[in-house]
Amino acid sequence: MEVIHKIGRRKTAVARVYVSPGSGNISVNSKDVKDYFATGTLQYKVRQPLTLTGNDESFDIKVNVYGGGITGQAEAIRLALSRALVELDEENKSTLKPEGLLTRDARMVERKKYGQKKARKKFQFSKR
Repeated sequence: MEVIHKIGRRKTAVARVYVSPGSGNISVNSKDVKDYFATGTLQYKVRQPLTLTGNDESFDIKVNVYGGGITGQAEAIRLALSRALVELDEENKSTLKPEGLLTRDARMVERKKYGQKKARKKFQFSKR
């Protein structure tokens, strides 16, 4: 099996995932996943597709991720990893799709409008 390359996006974060056969090492931007994502919740999000398909110790995963915050980055990695697992084995799709892991979350930050303080918030109105 050759290296599988997939891209995942969430808000402004972009993750490029390279999956190759190995012993279950995950490195994010040349760091271990435990060092890059400090909280257990984010580590769980990254490992979720592997756990659901039972491939925890089967692949070495190298990730390049940039943009956004750490939560958006973790979710971008999760999408890219899910896409890679589906390319490896089409049967994984039936496991990952009901969990919503193959869906690109299209929600983005609303832009700021001129004459206003933020996207929806207005400047304080003074009658007198």
